[in-house]
Amino acid sequence: MPALSRRAFLGWLAATVPAAAIVRRAHAAAVAHLEADPRLLRALADAVLPASLGEAGIRCATDAFRQWIDEYREGAELNHGYGTSALRFTRSTPATRWSAQLDAMNVRALEKHGRRFDATSRADRVVLVREALDKERIDRMPAVADAGHVAAALVAHFFDSAEAVDLCYEAQIGKNTCRPLASSARRPLPLARTR
Repeated sequence: MPALSRRAFLGWLAATVPAAAIVRRAHAAAVAHLEADPRLLRALADAVLPASLGEAGIRCATDAFRQWIDEYREGAELNHGYGTSALRFTRSTPATRWSAQLDAMNVRALEKHGRRFDATSRADRVVLVREALDKERIDRMPAVADAGHVAAALVAHFFDSAEAVDLCYEAQIGKNTCRPLASSARRPLPLARTR
């Protein structure tokens, strides 16, 4: 294998740095777009997340998803899978695609109902989301970053959370929290019932 000359290395570096800068700017623009109009994402969350969360729970789940998007970094090293030592890295930001999908659902709501997506009824939003997801091939719950559609990503993000596990088992499990070893044999406390 021939040695890489300094000129070839600098040429390669000049070609890759602008691409990375463009991706970072696109990610920042998508995050700013989501921040500028949070109603669309919140309306989507209301349509796809469990109604039992209530308004406060849906707001909290939406904010957590928005934070995940904001903190996403392309090229970050991921934990290797079970049984393999191969390193994996995050791919390019999905935020730009998801932001465009939110806009497309908003346009579709305006065409179909004459109102913005967030101004339509929950039932109408569910229908609009189903129409959008019909174009996607989803055979299982994807990893958040691998979700092809923002609705699937939002659902995947929520169901990977500690709150979703607690809700599923109706107990205070506290996924990914550290409990003392002495209390590990005790059953988790039931969730408080709200009426």
